[in-house]
Amino acid sequence: MIVAFSVSPSGGEEDGGVSEAVARAVRVVRESGLPNSTNAMFTNIEGEWDEVMDVVKRAVEAAGEGAARVGLVLKADIRPGYEGQLEAKVERVEARLKD
Repeated sequence: MIVAFSVSPSGGEEDGGVSEAVARAVRVVRESGLPNSTNAMFTNIEGEWDEVMDVVKRAVEAAGEGAARVGLVLKADIRPGYEGQLEAKVERVEARLKD
């Protein structure tokens, strides 16, 4: 499964805006060892349901340190039996663009 998620803490930290909180969340994802990527809007992570959701939960908790609340946007592509899709999906599109 691939999960794309975004966290947005509010009602807490004044210094560093949300970038510091988001960095804490991304650090949790990167340290998980699961395939991942981060762009301007979302962090994507790939793995089995339980391991991915555990990482998302810990990332939300990290982002929420010092905040009164955290907003979470999550989108999942649940496709049993497939791995390596974080890159493969993009490669298929890029191949079409060459046509």
